[in-house]
Amino acid sequence: MQQPIFVKNISEDRLIDSFQREYHYLRLSITEACNFRCNYCLPQGYKCTTNRPHFLDIDEIRRLVNGFAEFGTKKIRITGGEPTLRKDFLSIVETVAQQEQIKQIALTTNGYRMATQVSDWQQAGITSINVSVDSLDPKMFHAITGTNRFNDVMQGIERAFTVGYKKVKVNSVLMKNLNDKDFDSFLAWIKDQPIQMRFIELMQTNDMKEFFEKYHLSGKVLEQKLLHTGWQLQPKLPLDGPAKIFRHSDYVGEIGLIMPYERHFCANCNRLRVSATGKLHLCLFGEEGIDLRDLLYSDQQLPLLKARIFASLQNKKEHHFLHNGNSGIRNHLAAIGG
Repeated sequence: MQQPIFVKNISEDRLIDSFQREYHYLRLSITEACNFRCNYCLPQGYKCTTNRPHFLDIDEIRRLVNGFAEFGTKKIRITGGEPTLRKDFLSIVETVAQQEQIKQIALTTNGYRMATQVSDWQQAGITSINVSVDSLDPKMFHAITGTNRFNDVMQGIERAFTVGYKKVKVNSVLMKNLNDKDFDSFLAWIKDQPIQMRFIELMQTNDMKEFFEKYHLSGKVLEQKLLHTGWQLQPKLPLDGPAKIFRHSDYVGEIGLIMPYERHFCANCNRLRVSATGKLHLCLFGEEGIDLRDLLYSDQQLPLLKARIFASLQNKKEHHFLHNGNSGIRNHLAAIGG
């Protein structure tokens, strides 16, 4: 069992690293399981690595969220795997929503339950939704995700607007000579709809080296296309994620580009990650994670939990090393929510 880390004089109870970056945003994975088999993530589907996976329970999640809230965290993104696979998903959302310090509760989902459950998500406390749509061609969608759920996901997006969401973020991993031809179709799709279309650059992991070399498409290519057709880069807001946001006067929707290979991608990092098994990850790549679970047994452990989080943060590196071809130790991204 990892021993508690004691830190004196936690400055103003704020999460600030040694490079003076402040953290208000937590990405919390609640499961590693996923029912899709996306070729860039889990092409063989989710395979449990233990006889009985034991993910954080509601009380552990409540204590974890309380600790981060006392550090000034204002936004929590619930991720997976596919988070809605958990039977207690709504109870988890309600538990997070009870913490008044948390102002935004976002959800990243593959959208397969969205059409029937999005109203329940909203009532439980989900303030914004990111849903993955890697192609607007049902056959290509099936080829990439390994599932024939395109119509279900699209109906879910429509339903989200019906129940009152003003904007939906849609994630797509555009890949060279695979679904990159969908770029123009996606632009046409958001012309009259309040969708933030987010193109995520394919990232290399240990399991996907050959796949990456075959299909990687630089986000710079997409950025240049946007700039040459009148899209304008917007200023980044404090609680924004890593996407560079572009707007165009002729479009209701927006474009977001997530470009992890860009030289200064990490300069304004404002987010930390906790895995479904309670490990704090300072970066998406390159480290094993710091165990927090032994400090989630009781409410009385809150000071020790906060001390370990703060001390661990001081070891966060200035940037990852993807641009040097070093993908770190991460075999795939599903375990810590991408």
